[in-house]
Amino acid sequence: MHRKYRQPVLLLAASIVAGTVAWSGNALSLPIALMFPVLWALARTRLTTACVSAGYFLAASRGLPQGVATFYASDLRPGLALWLCASLGFVGVHTMLWTRCERARALRYLAAASLMAIPPFGIIGWAHPITAAGVLFPGWGWWGLLATTAGFMGLVTRMWPAVAMMLSGFWLWSAAFWTDPTLPETWRGVDLELGASLGRDISMIRHRDLIATVMAQASRGARTIVLPESALGFWTPTVERLWVQALQETDLTVVAGAAIVDARGYDNVLVALSGGGARMLYRERMPVPGSMWQPWRPLLGQSGGARAHFFANPVVDLTGERVAPLICYEQLVVWPVLQSMLDDPDLILAVGNGWWTKGTSIVAIQRASAQAWARLFGKPLVISFNT
Repeated sequence: MHRKYRQPVLLLAASIVAGTVAWSGNALSLPIALMFPVLWALARTRLTTACVSAGYFLAASRGLPQGVATFYASDLRPGLALWLCASLGFVGVHTMLWTRCERARALRYLAAASLMAIPPFGIIGWAHPITAAGVLFPGWGWWGLLATTAGFMGLVTRMWPAVAMMLSGFWLWSAAFWTDPTLPETWRGVDLELGASLGRDISMIRHRDLIATVMAQASRGARTIVLPESALGFWTPTVERLWVQALQETDLTVVAGAAIVDARGYDNVLVALSGGGARMLYRERMPVPGSMWQPWRPLLGQSGGARAHFFANPVVDLTGERVAPLICYEQLVVWPVLQSMLDDPDLILAVGNGWWTKGTSIVAIQRASAQAWARLFGKPLVISFNT
């Protein structure tokens, strides 16, 4: 291979490896994402930077084409189109802010990382290396976030070998003593394997089956039981009455996903149910762009799609505890969890409906991300997924 092309090809290959391994669904592999700032800084041209950025992002989000094809019951073409379009923000930001000037490089990378962490670019800010902070510095909270950010800035300078060795030391220490986030004693997150029928089968039989599942968890000592996203389907007065009556002779609280629909669209929500009644607990801040959140519809005079409540209800009160809910896609981007942590909640609640991700690592990545954030801030974690 000609020397002119050798370095770009090696950087591209390394970026693909970094994206693939870091985002494999194992929380302890997340620090491998810190290879990306090094590769970004080693690029000698803006074109190489674009290739490195694309290689990392596309490898990290490799499950998207298959997941979209499953969701829409179609071939891979729509998924491939969405996969490539989603990469444009990440690639564009990192390519535009790349510079040959070493003195400016650290601040340029800090700007790129910041843009990909907050809206509007943060809306598609998947695979953000800052997620590794929870593995490198568990329990450090905001100081761990600051230390990881400082590590980013060091990795794009000539000092990167020393910085990489230091971060590797923290990584090895954390891996040696790693423990999963704790689960609150009386809380239970229920994982279901009901596939695409969850939320679509709205029969009384399905609801009674879910109620039976809740009662089985209660018999094991649980008092707050969490069901996945979309578990209740469409939220109606009939569904509310059924569940409230079933819980009337108990001291249980059930948190479950549902959809509240009106003429303009719908809200993806969590509902809290008990024998005393039901209330809307949380409205999703960031539904999945494209398949759920479709902001172009109002511009075209159309209705439909999920509403995004970007900075609403970061923390909610439930059974005397302050809870930070994260529904599905919110576990893959940075800003929802950081917004919630500003209010110092008592625990993190992560739910999802990942039936469409079968055969991919998307649900495993969501779990790993939630675990990393919970460990960073030292918060208990309750997880409930349907697959």
